[in-house]
Amino acid sequence: MMLLMVLLIGGIDISIASTLAFSGMASAMLMQHGYLTSPLAVFAVSTGIGLVCGLIIGLVIAKGKVIPIIATLGMQYIFRGLTYVISDSKWVSSDEMLPSYLNFARGTFLGIPYLTWIVIAVFIVILLMLKWTSFGRQIYAVGSNADAANISGINIDRIKITVYTVNGAIAGLAGAMFTSKYGSAQSNMATGAEMDVIAACVIGGISLDGGQGSALGALLGVVTIAIISKSLSLVGISAFWQQALKGGIILLAVVVNVLVQRSNHRKTLKGREI
Repeated sequence: MMLLMVLLIGGIDISIASTLAFSGMASAMLMQHGYLTSPLAVFAVSTGIGLVCGLIIGLVIAKGKVIPIIATLGMQYIFRGLTYVISDSKWVSSDEMLPSYLNFARGTFLGIPYLTWIVIAVFIVILLMLKWTSFGRQIYAVGSNADAANISGINIDRIKITVYTVNGAIAGLAGAMFTSKYGSAQSNMATGAEMDVIAACVIGGISLDGGQGSALGALLGVVTIAIISKSLSLVGISAFWQQALKGGIILLAVVVNVLVQRSNHRKTLKGREI
């Protein structure tokens, strides 16, 4: 669900993988030194760190008037660099983590892993927010036509800051899930993951121009990317070619999305003919 709302307002965030790594590493190091003594505390702190990172990005974009691609490109390097600095380029291994934290990733409820339940919970919250709240409608309004949304009284800056803050919090939560699942925290973890996230959203029908897409579409996109990645690995395709193929998938999905939008636009105009 990362990046969904950001794309819906017509923005972009290529720093999400770095936010994930920084949040995951920082919380893992606090756990390593005994400052965090429960899985809930680790997840909460990692989410909070991600939230702050997202808030900073939102402020830079909304108040600093920096275009999203430039702002998040800069923050990508800042957060990744901070990850290396605080860790001194060292790992936090599984034997330095709480056993209960590691066991959480292996635990299940009704046969479904706890981590999957977290994903389901986040999906439901975002689905309900986008579909049934005024905030969700404002997100679509800003993405569809920011000028019209501003004239109608919507606080554009507030929406942008809130969306990027929530996006950062989700990335921070993913950071804790990442370290719990793999049993280690590394400075280079999730490198390049933003490509998978963007691909999942685009395949799920989320427009890069904003204002079009849904939480269900994003979820289906995630499942599709996961299946493609697993399939490519099973048939022996190297990681390098997998990246190239994912890039091609993104390009194809964007082209199809643009063609569909143009077709719908023509039909709308034809329906207005007198």
